[in-house]
Amino acid sequence: MRIQVKGRNDAKVEAELRARVEKKLAKVARQVSPLAELEVELREEANPSIRDSQVAEATLHLKGVTLRATESSPDMTHSINLLAEDLARQVKKHRDKRRARPRRGTSEQAPGTV
Repeated sequence: MRIQVKGRNDAKVEAELRARVEKKLAKVARQVSPLAELEVELREEANPSIRDSQVAEATLHLKGVTLRATESSPDMTHSINLLAEDLARQVKKHRDKRRARPRRGTSEQAPGTV
């Protein structure tokens, strides 16, 4: 999985945050195709009245579906942790749906036909 980490509104993304994002999303990376693309955007809300000002957003582009997650908290590392949990849950749900779906042409033949 290719991971792209960006900062918005003049937010600098240090190597420490980039490493944390890659470490936390390694679980997701094991469950999806190596061709999947993940865009993570880290930003800080400028309004001082917003208590959960550290926001992490992720967009995961898979074959045929796009999964999105947004989490906010007072601390950026906590936002990243919450984001990783949310994205892992969505990927698991998507994989289970795909596996449970019946395939074409595998249905039972009608009784009395050969």
